[in-house]
Amino acid sequence: MMTNDKQDRAKLLLIDDEKQILRTLQVTLGSQGYEIRTADNGLDGLIVFREWRPDLVITDLSMPEMSGVELCREIRSIAQTPIIVLSVREQEGAKVAALDAGADDYVTKPFNIQELKARIRAHLRRQSADTPKSQSVDLGDFVINVPQHRVTVRENEIHLTPKQFELLLYMAQSPGKVLPHRDLLNAVWGANAVSQPEYLRVAIGQLRKKLGDRGEQYIQTEPWVGYRFVAEADEPNGLD
Repeated sequence: MMTNDKQDRAKLLLIDDEKQILRTLQVTLGSQGYEIRTADNGLDGLIVFREWRPDLVITDLSMPEMSGVELCREIRSIAQTPIIVLSVREQEGAKVAALDAGADDYVTKPFNIQELKARIRAHLRRQSADTPKSQSVDLGDFVINVPQHRVTVRENEIHLTPKQFELLLYMAQSPGKVLPHRDLLNAVWGANAVSQPEYLRVAIGQLRKKLGDRGEQYIQTEPWVGYRFVAEADEPNGLD
């Protein structure tokens, strides 16, 4: 049944080569008021994405024509749309690869539909959250333009996925403070992710890589506890 909630009218793109899963998701999520389009392989999914520009993508990992990991990489090269991947439990390596390619979340098959609905709502809320238009963080070597989702470091712009941006912004709001793993996971991915440390491990690794030689100076590890953001670092050899 259609509701008045803006997020319930969001456009969802569902991509999976298992027709039964695709039908189930289409009927279940469509009944929540979402506008749905589907594709049964990664390549067709990318075509639909480019033409329709959905608000959120749910994709399988193992598909013909184009894998879910490749699809994540292609989508992330042109848009910041939230991506949830579906995977079987044995695909641990593929899940990490999908996160590294730009996916925001994953759900293991067979999945609980109520959990999937909750994750969809959480990602759409974060995407549509109102941010003060003038808000920015100017700290040390960093300038973070919040409404434009732009980050410059010593006047060099770096390009981040939505989750990388959220993580950096959250850490930059508490410079010098050790932020526990659990707090970071809860703040950026939500309460359901506090038992999924690989989200944080992958995202921290991505951020450090994009910050180049000084990555580990800006984002410091506090063993067994969490991470500390330091806004200034020694002269680097250059950004990647």
